[in-house]
Amino acid sequence: MPASGVSAAAIAARLSAIGLPTRVEERTRFTTVEAEVPETLSADSWREVLDVVAQADRFGLLATSLNGRTLWAVVRKTVPTTGDVGGPGYQR
Repeated sequence: MPASGVSAAAIAARLSAIGLPTRVEERTRFTTVEAEVPETLSADSWREVLDVVAQADRFGLLATSLNGRTLWAVVRKTVPTTGDVGGPGYQR
């Protein structure tokens, strides 16, 4: 598992420990973690949740009247330091 997957798994485990159901998904350039956030989450739990997602490269909260609140976090995969990183025509 890439380092981003390990970091994302750690974030998901900590969110699960708080009581939030989570989903982890591997993408080409990053790993995402999503968690459903109940309306009844306490202020202390919110502080803990923010401490957890601060470990990600990006995070946010999607809130809609139809689907409730979904917390998301993104952990980027590392970029290779050698080889044809920029693709054809990339000038260093």
